[in-house]
Amino acid sequence: MHPHGSNTDQPRHSPAAIAVSIVLAAAPPGVEASEVAVDVGHTLGAYGATSARGGREFDFNAVLARRLSSQLEARTLAVRPINFDGEIESLAARPQEAAGADFFIAIHHDSVPADLLHEWNWQGATQTYTDDYSGFAMFVSHENPNLTTSLRCASAIGARLRRMGFVAARHHANPRSGTPREVADASNAVYYYDRLVVLYRTTLPAVLFEAGVIKNRDEELALLDPQRQTLMADGIATGIAACLYAR
Repeated sequence: MHPHGSNTDQPRHSPAAIAVSIVLAAAPPGVEASEVAVDVGHTLGAYGATSARGGREFDFNAVLARRLSSQLEARTLAVRPINFDGEIESLAARPQEAAGADFFIAIHHDSVPADLLHEWNWQGATQTYTDDYSGFAMFVSHENPNLTTSLRCASAIGARLRRMGFVAARHHANPRSGTPREVADASNAVYYYDRLVVLYRTTLPAVLFEAGVIKNRDEELALLDPQRQTLMADGIATGIAACLYAR
């Protein structure tokens, strides 16, 4: 999955001055646990981007989604797994399966357009890479039925990840190639991508999360590191918990 950025300087909606208590780790006493639908992007048959070393995006997505699910459950949030087996029949089926949950997050890893890639040899095979782009990013849709919560949660996730030392992607607003995306919250790498099915054909607030650029050779290795995966999942889960329990 490789959406790309916009020149808009100010968000259409204020990114929820994340005065959200990001240290929240579990539901406050007396508050019913929220349910988060966690979607593994792409499928076994259509696995998305290929990493700099030939890895399948779906595999990256599945690992992070499972780690995120564990971290959400540790915060007493219920998890509804979507497409964990990689065999879901359609994009539209994903938001349908999430109906009734409180929040939807689609897990992806990013790439860049083909004209920005270079060739290199990895273990006897020609692969493509770029070392010019990196960082996490999130996408929301103006057409989502609850854009306010979508934005608040995306900003909370981004704020927490940045506090933990993760780098936010900046290239989506002004890409050298591809479609610019309107900025929703520049500091926390939140952008608008209106026609993503999983974001607008849903009945609940939704965010598409790009963990990093797997075409970047250094970032690919970082994204494969189990400790870093767990740390990122921890940050995402903390942001979601803070957002949902601060409503």
